[in-house]
Amino acid sequence: MTNKLQQYFPMIRTREEVLNEIESKSRLKNLFYEWTEENQNEFLDFCTGVKGIKIMYDFMIKEIHEQPKAVRDTLNSVLKDDRIDLSEVGLTDEEIKKISQIYIVACGSAYHVGMAAQYVIEDLTRIPVRVELASEFRYRNPILDPEGLVVIVSQSGETADSLAALREAKQRGIRTLGIVNVVGSSIAREADNVFYTLAGPEISVATTKAYSTQLIASYALAVQFGKVREQITEEKYQELIAELKTLPDKIAKIIEDDKERIQWFAAKQANARDAFFIGRGIDYAISMEGSLKMKEVSYVHTEAYAAGELKHGTISLIEDGTLVIGILTQNHLYEKTVSNMVECKSRGAYLMGLTTYGHYNIEDTADFTVYIPKTDPHFATSLAVIPLQLLGYYVSVAKGLDVDKPRNLAKSVTVE
Repeated sequence: MTNKLQQYFPMIRTREEVLNEIESKSRLKNLFYEWTEENQNEFLDFCTGVKGIKIMYDFMIKEIHEQPKAVRDTLNSVLKDDRIDLSEVGLTDEEIKKISQIYIVACGSAYHVGMAAQYVIEDLTRIPVRVELASEFRYRNPILDPEGLVVIVSQSGETADSLAALREAKQRGIRTLGIVNVVGSSIAREADNVFYTLAGPEISVATTKAYSTQLIASYALAVQFGKVREQITEEKYQELIAELKTLPDKIAKIIEDDKERIQWFAAKQANARDAFFIGRGIDYAISMEGSLKMKEVSYVHTEAYAAGELKHGTISLIEDGTLVIGILTQNHLYEKTVSNMVECKSRGAYLMGLTTYGHYNIEDTADFTVYIPKTDPHFATSLAVIPLQLLGYYVSVAKGLDVDKPRNLAKSVTVE
């Protein structure tokens, strides 16, 4: 039977085509037939365009798909002959060697970039890093090291609190570096140094590709700072750069391989009231961004917690059917986080696990699992965030919401 929408949208499939694909894939088939008939029909309506035709026009999904190119372009902007060159950023080796402390100041998703970067920079450079909310930075009269570096992260370069923090740092005589996406923006003009991300225009209020390019910028800084300060060997330096260059293709693989399964899972979770994202170390930073993505576009109440903190009060919120998403990309923390997930499951939680290929025993604990390619643990955020972006997006679409323009939110916050 022909779907009438196909004459206008050739990519739309008929109900029979969708069902045939389900039958041909055992994991999808098993998942599909676990659903109620109502959920099955709702999903089929979505796949055949009855409810989901708007997905073709959403900027958010388009920008998720643009991430491999945006990450590659940003990395290539500072790569010359397989070495990181920060001359365009304006930082010399002598200046890098003098840095005694790094302060990363940002808001929203950019703050979560800082949280992930903190682990990477401290481990590779041994420079102490503090991550500050820009909206709080000025009001506590911060003690800043004269030899420190204040890094302001902002997609637009116009975020009011971040701009105010930049001016506070400059007034105190501290060197500033802006990581921004918009050329000629206020932060770009006023910072002492600028690292431009090459995400291109980002229309959707919920950031995806700008976040990913900010991450890659922070990795490049960490790797180069570590080499200049002789904290990593030449061999390790080359290994890290080689791994950075693989990230765009790995991001593309996740989008291609997992979006269909995540769409299924999201449709099943569209009526969730609460969701908790848990992880340890860098995985906690990933959890923060995953939580924000879901809450801002799907209006599901979500929170991110360091997994070890659950027992200090938060676990009392877990009840039958509560969605708990465990992030497990760090091998040395894997078993501890699995243990925390088991604690949640014993209290009725419905578990999703997000981990790297090879950790297949997670399926003994989690009800639904997404795997990402292996990478250097420092760079895991760039891969693990992709399924979480997709999850937030598809939950929003399943609920029929305007994913690009969430209520009460603006793309650039230019007021305090």
